[in-house]
Amino acid sequence: MTETARRIVLATHNPHKVEEFQAIVAAARPDLDVVGYDGPEPVEDGVTFAENALIKARAASAHTGLPALADDSGICVDVLGGSPGVFSAYWAGHRKDAVANLELLLDQLADVSDPHRGAQFVSTIALVVPGGAEQTVAGVWPGRLATHAAGAGGFGYDPIFVPDGQDPAAERTVAEWSAAEKNAASHRSRSFTALLPLLADL
Repeated sequence: MTETARRIVLATHNPHKVEEFQAIVAAARPDLDVVGYDGPEPVEDGVTFAENALIKARAASAHTGLPALADDSGICVDVLGGSPGVFSAYWAGHRKDAVANLELLLDQLADVSDPHRGAQFVSTIALVVPGGAEQTVAGVWPGRLATHAAGAGGFGYDPIFVPDGQDPAAERTVAEWSAAEKNAASHRSRSFTALLPLLADL
């Protein structure tokens, strides 16, 4: 990181998200130093990804005095009408138990055949600049849900998400991808690509 790097806070207490964003941002904007957020967590009472992302980014910017990014993301399953969606982190209850969330979703789709297991990872990023504008962008990563978990990488629903565009004979869940592969193709990578023009003045 250069001495002239501009700090920008990522409004999350999830270390996996911080690492992912640091890698994505470093590849595109090495002059930006993404730092983790250690302030209070706001109540995420929005009903859309954009609303919750803005709530988190506003809180982090107000607490630190820095420009803030916040990602609100989740998995949206076609046959469930887009759920878990904004409730992805709490699908099995307010404990934010990633394993329980994944197991519940698999159980709910246990009798759903492969052609009907379509799903998308969605990421909405909010950018809040002190005294400046608030903006949001979104990225969508289409795919489907596997019938069982596979892979030891990633986090959250990665072990059951199979992205579109793979060789059918060698399909893998995201948890079987390398971090570099995921960072190049993920919903967060896609939303960050849309965000880049908005970071031009930072």
